[in-house]
Amino acid sequence: MPELELRVLDDLSDVIASDWNRLALGNPMLSHEFFDALHRSGCAASASGWMPQFVTLWDQARTRLRAAMPLYLKSHSYGEYVFDWAWADAYQRHGLAYYPKLLAAIPFSPVSGPRLLAGTGAERTALVRAALDLAQNTSSLHVLFPQPQEAALMQAAGMMLRSSVQFHWNNPGYASFDEFLAQMSHAKRKKIRQERRRVRDAGVRFRRLRGDEIKDSDWALFAHCYNRTYHAHRSTPYLNLEFFQRIGRTMPQHLLLIVAEIDGRPIASAFNLYSAETLYGRYWGALEYLPCLHFETCYYQAIEFCIEQKIKVFEGGAQGEHKLARGFLPVTTQSAHWLAHPEFSDAVERFLEREHQGIARYVDELNEHSPFKSVGEEP
Repeated sequence: MPELELRVLDDLSDVIASDWNRLALGNPMLSHEFFDALHRSGCAASASGWMPQFVTLWDQARTRLRAAMPLYLKSHSYGEYVFDWAWADAYQRHGLAYYPKLLAAIPFSPVSGPRLLAGTGAERTALVRAALDLAQNTSSLHVLFPQPQEAALMQAAGMMLRSSVQFHWNNPGYASFDEFLAQMSHAKRKKIRQERRRVRDAGVRFRRLRGDEIKDSDWALFAHCYNRTYHAHRSTPYLNLEFFQRIGRTMPQHLLLIVAEIDGRPIASAFNLYSAETLYGRYWGALEYLPCLHFETCYYQAIEFCIEQKIKVFEGGAQGEHKLARGFLPVTTQSAHWLAHPEFSDAVERFLEREHQGIARYVDELNEHSPFKSVGEEP
């Protein structure tokens, strides 16, 4: 677009937060504050293999941000939730370099939403073209969890689409948790009540902390729980205490921390972000094991919060068939991919066609096991 100037940014320090957030449309995980905290804390920065290369379009006076695309130059595939390790391995076995690659995503977060932050179709097209131009010096370009209309635009530009499955909870306007349970089959309703009773009978009580109610000591507790759980699974945590403290200061209106306690002693914590429409369940950690504690801390407490706040969707994240029995339904999400190497691109395209058919069958099978009552089923 000749009336716009393209700039590739390695941080957001030169972008006015309100100008960026105008394009983010209220999505907390696309906000200037969220990205800035990721970068300044070092969680998503060059040293950790996430080099910001944000594509931005400005008016010719360089005074107004018109469009943007969060983009990273990656030296690995950690923290993405759409797995391309097999592709990288195939490149390596053939003596080719898969890294660096370009990735448009929210780091460490399998949440859906806009990836082309723009007001017009022409601007969105310009962002895709700019990203593909940048990708010419890499092995590939990957865009994770875009909106359906964005995925269609990327496919029209020559990118391949890949399907995956998440589990989302939907709120048609429940007045209470019991009203939600009333819509479930007898067996599933009974199971959830038993799970909640086990946690309650163990003496666990919960605090739901929002915004400025979350103190530094609460963030320190959560980080301790989060780190301990990652280490227990022999994994390296993606985020650090500085990140959580930064967003606690800069975007408190979007934060929910759920703390589980016994006799005032914290034993677990779950971290969520939310907007007026959507709650994003992100991370949790526990200091000790109790049966069903994970389900109560991460799911049932958050569902109660959504009902109280009239939030319509609770994105439970990637994977996890156990979520189905707790009221989360399968949702097909997409990612878009472009590979520079023509032979590998052809091979991946054939693989994605087969994978898409398998995903469709998998979703059909999940829907056959819906936790909700069928038509005519007795309460």
